[in-house]
Amino acid sequence: MPPSFLTSVCGNPTGITMTPPASEARPPLRTAIGCLAVLLVLSACAGPTRIIAFGDVHGDLAATRAALRLAGAIDEEDHWVGRRLVVVQTGDQLDRGNDERAILDLFDRLRDEAAAAGGAFHPLLGNHELMNVRGDLRYVTESGFSDFGDAVDFDPEDPALASFEPRARSRMAAFLPGRPYALRLARRDVILKVEDNVFVHGGVLPVHVAHGVDRINGETRAWLRGEVGRPAVLQGSESPQWTRLYSSEPDSLACATLGQVLESMDAKRMIMGHTVQDGGIRSACDGLAWLIDVGLSERYGGPLEVLEIVGDSVRVMKPEPVRR
Repeated sequence: MPPSFLTSVCGNPTGITMTPPASEARPPLRTAIGCLAVLLVLSACAGPTRIIAFGDVHGDLAATRAALRLAGAIDEEDHWVGRRLVVVQTGDQLDRGNDERAILDLFDRLRDEAAAAGGAFHPLLGNHELMNVRGDLRYVTESGFSDFGDAVDFDPEDPALASFEPRARSRMAAFLPGRPYALRLARRDVILKVEDNVFVHGGVLPVHVAHGVDRINGETRAWLRGEVGRPAVLQGSESPQWTRLYSSEPDSLACATLGQVLESMDAKRMIMGHTVQDGGIRSACDGLAWLIDVGLSERYGGPLEVLEIVGDSVRVMKPEPVRR
C-alpha cells in the first residue's frame, strides 16, 4: 500500500510524514483495503491492556516497591518502565507503617511518569487516607507523626489545629481538608472503572451506583479541597471505603447484589482491598469479586502477590521461587 493512501484517507496514525510521488494514483478500493489493513496491524500491535492491581501497603515502602517491580512497573531506581501498563493500587497507603510520606511521594511521581509513557498509575483512596483527613489518627505510628514534622509550614497557633495534641499538629497541618497533602489526595478516585473492571477499596453497593460514581468521586475531591463538608456517602460502615459485603465470606445474597451492581456498571468484575485475605489473593462469587489485600505490609507479614488482568484473563502473580 503506497504511504499516501494511509495519510489521505486515515490521517497519519503512525506519526510519520510521508510524501508520495506526484504520479501516484489513489484507487478507492485499494485505498480502503490498505487503510483497513494498517489499522488492523496497529490494533494487533497494541493488544489488550495489561492491568495490574495490588492492595493495602500501610506505610511499607519496601513492600510497595516489591509489588511494583513484580508487576514490571518500575526499575531498581523506582522509575516507571511499564510503558502502556495500567497499575491500580486500591488504597490504604497510610497508617500502621513508617514510610507513608515516601510512598505518597513515590505514587505522585509514578502517576506523572506513567502518563508520560502512555500508561497509567491510579492510587485510590482507602479508608485510612480519609481517616487521616478527618483527624482520626488511631493507627499512626510514632515515626508517622515525626515524619510529617517538616512536611509543610504551619502556624502552631492555628485554631484548626488546637484540638490535636502537639505531636499531631504537623501531620494535621498536612492532611486537614484544603491543606497540602489533602490537595494531593484530591487527585485520586474513590471508585475507578478500567475497561470491564471496577476498582475500589471496600466495595460498590447499589446505593453508591444510585448516588453516581462520578458524583462520589467529585464530592470527595471537593471535601478534600476544603470546599464542602464530608459527603454523607463516605460516612458509616457501608461507605465505598468501609463495606466488607463482598470481601468477608460473601453469601449468595451478597454475590447476587454484586452481580446487579456490575451489570448496572457494565463491568465483569470488582477488585477490592480492605479485608486481609490470609491465603493470598482469591476470587469469590464465581469470579465476580477479586480480593487483593494480602496483608502485604510488614505490619501483617503477608505474601507478595499482585493481580494481573489482560482482557478476560485474570491471574495472580507471585515471585519466582528461588532455585538452589
